[in-house]
Amino acid sequence: MAQGPVYLGTGRRKTSVARVRLLRGTGNVTVNGVEAEKYFPHERSHQHAVAPLSVTKMVNKYDVIARCTGGGFTGQAGALRLGIARALLKADNSLEPALRQGGLLTRDPREKERKKYGQRGARASFQYSKR
Repeated sequence: MAQGPVYLGTGRRKTSVARVRLLRGTGNVTVNGVEAEKYFPHERSHQHAVAPLSVTKMVNKYDVIARCTGGGFTGQAGALRLGIARALLKADNSLEPALRQGGLLTRDPREKERKKYGQRGARASFQYSKR
């Protein structure tokens, strides 16, 4: 059972949502009941997700338990990153300058653009046939 306070953070990216619980521990990162190294298929996604811990040098001081839903691995890694950053901010407010400078507290606003009527996609039109 968790010792001490639990800090909560929610992160979103594209269509993914990550609900993060941050508690004092030894640096274990668990996503949907699986270790983060095994959950994310690429090392780059894993490093992207735990970037807030690396930037603030809190890798071995907190355990992260996260529940990620929606989207793919890239979106979930981005959502987890924002959730961890927000939870760290609640845990220690003095970390804000480092997190802010690394751009870790800003939600990535890019989303998929909707398909337009009379077109094949968001920007692509149907092929034009002259004859």
